[in-house]
Formats: sequence, structure tokens, C-alpha cells
Amino acid sequence: MNIQRIGEVCLLTQDVPRLADFYRRLLGVLPGEDGENWGHQFVLARETSLAILRDDHPRRGQSAVLVFTVADMDQACRRVRDMGAELVEPPTPRSWGVVSMCVRDPDGNRVYLRCFDGQQA
Repeated sequence: MNIQRIGEVCLLTQDVPRLADFYRRLLGVLPGEDGENWGHQFVLARETSLAILRDDHPRRGQSAVLVFTVADMDQACRRVRDMGAELVEPPTPRSWGVVSMCVRDPDGNRVYLRCFDGQQA
């Protein structure tokens, strides 16, 4: 599958501004342009991002999501299917310049695989 790196760690909450503010204060990070976004805010946006996401469908015991950056989404999709992993969302182009898909790990946690535009083979 050629995972390049952990791209993002997402904390799930029903109160995005509150949790994002906590982590910004904890880490000494100034608010970004998405400061009032109720659905998704980045706290750190570097090599590995820390993001806060609104979770409209909370699952007991799940409060984080992993996002891995891959070089080839088609190859990643084939590998996920070969593994028999539960596909939550097929590869989908996003307005912010990535193609992403979502699967569940054996414990039911959501794991996203993303490929930036131009990286897909």
C-alpha cells in the first residue's frame, strides 16, 4: 500500500470549538482561519496534523480517528478489499484537494487513507 506517513490524528467530539480551544491553549498555538468552524478545526497543520472533528454519530469508546497519507489510492483500495476490511466510504474526491476513503479497523475504529491530488498513479 506504500503508506508515506501518519497524516493526521483527529479527535472526535460533539463540541469542536471547545476541544480545539483546549488543545490550542495546551500547545500554545494561535487559532487558524477555521476558528469558528463547528465541524472541523486544525490545531496543528504540519507534517502530522492534529484536527478536531465534530462527531454526529458517536460510538462508545471511540474518540480518535487516524488518517494515513498514501502514494496511490487505487493500490490502497485494492489492498483494503483484499484484507477484507469493512469499507465505510469508498475513495471520494474532496474539495480541499485530497481523495480519501474510510475503513474500520478490527475494533471498529475509523481509519482514513488519503492521497493528495497529483499523487494518485
